[in-house]
Amino acid sequence: MRIMGLDVGDKTVGVAASDALGWTAQGIETIRRTNKKADYRRVGELIEEKEITKIVVGLPKNMNGSIGPQGEKVLEFVEDLKKRFKVEIILWDERLTTVAAERMLISGDVSRKKRKKVIDMIAATYILQGYLDAQK
Repeated sequence: MRIMGLDVGDKTVGVAASDALGWTAQGIETIRRTNKKADYRRVGELIEEKEITKIVVGLPKNMNGSIGPQGEKVLEFVEDLKKRFKVEIILWDERLTTVAAERMLISGDVSRKKRKKVIDMIAATYILQGYLDAQK
């Protein structure tokens, strides 16, 4: 049973997947969003390739817990996922995951240009690892 983690943004979707035992999350790729059809096709390819049975999608919330405009976009993305794929989908509070990913990359002395390419994948890894840790 492998689980996929997604960090959904306007321009990219960060993707992570768990190991077969569901203990650790590893970054897979950053999907550059072009159009809905292509975006969902790539997600579907990864679901099949990695034998995904569950998807954890980061839900961006405001610090007071409310859902803002970006959260609404993610909810719309999730509704489309549910229509296309027969896998369980879980929403996971992703507050500060991008900040944590950014800090980790900066502490690793990763250049700004390289950080931009991987930040969403790292954030997806944080989202998925948070979910996996909470299940134990």
